[in-house]
Amino acid sequence: MKAVLFHEFGGPEVLRHESTPDPEPKSGQVRVRLRAASLNHLDLFIRGGKREKNIPLPHIPGCDGAGIVDTLGDGVTSFVPGDRVFISPGMSCGTCPACTGNRETFCSSYHVLGTRENGTYGEYVCVPATNLGFLPDKLSFNEGAAIPLVFLTAWHMLMTRAEVRAGETVLVQGAGSGIGSAAIQIAVLHGARVIATAGSDEKLEKARALGADEIINYRSKDFVDEVRALTGKQGVDVIFEHTGGKVFAKSITALGRGGRLVTCGSTTGYMANVDVRYIYSRQQSILGSWMGWRHELDHVMKLFDTPNGRKLNPVIDSVFPLDKAADAHRRMESRKNFGKIVLEIA
Repeated sequence: MKAVLFHEFGGPEVLRHESTPDPEPKSGQVRVRLRAASLNHLDLFIRGGKREKNIPLPHIPGCDGAGIVDTLGDGVTSFVPGDRVFISPGMSCGTCPACTGNRETFCSSYHVLGTRENGTYGEYVCVPATNLGFLPDKLSFNEGAAIPLVFLTAWHMLMTRAEVRAGETVLVQGAGSGIGSAAIQIAVLHGARVIATAGSDEKLEKARALGADEIINYRSKDFVDEVRALTGKQGVDVIFEHTGGKVFAKSITALGRGGRLVTCGSTTGYMANVDVRYIYSRQQSILGSWMGWRHELDHVMKLFDTPNGRKLNPVIDSVFPLDKAADAHRRMESRKNFGKIVLEIA
């Protein structure tokens, strides 16, 4: 098959489009003929050697994907060749108390597809049958690849961890990212007032089109001052944060009394110097969140195809052919994208 691999860690230039042996499904697995994969920041960390440095090389990255069932491993009866499917990127053992209790992210072997095994930047991938779901007919393969990781993560952050309620005010940091565009829609769907931040007016207008009530350009204005002005100096109820570093530390000061800050990442820095006086005097909560649970993803996918139409929409910034994966990585690193970047696999 044709796939994108890297033989050494480094920048986008290490990605190579070349031939590699077709994977063969093991017992309980399904081989999927991929039609689309989407980029996540995790892909950049993997390629650069900042995460999972001990993975065997060469390696095929990629967490998200959608395609057609090609070959069934022994014991698989839930799918047949030709089924349109999406991939759930959370990998776990399936048998421990966390997995059987529908809390897979607490499994000791939990990880994301494409970090320990080959991922979705290729014509075929083998995954456990339990990591597949039927792709609704009204969703394209590109859309199916753009949904799972970001919408699952955003749902788990806002609905399971932060427990957003109607009437609350939610600050979505980094609204131009794939996860930010998902968070805006989920918060709006549940009746929240959304304040979105981004680094360009163009991105902010797109955030407004998704339902954001207020927008802040963090490059030209201090987002804390703006939040205080927009909330009558009360601060917001929930902050959706995924960048870490100075943004995380500063976000605490924009959080109101009893507010919750939920975070899932550190794309701009791992360390944050936080003034803890805000946390205890305002009785705030800091909530960590990592991916989400499979039953949540199944619920979220239904919202893209309901009897009354779509309740959520995947936001696709751009589409690249598989052999231009390096260019796709460069676009993500430039932070010019709004929403997801997709690799189309012929």
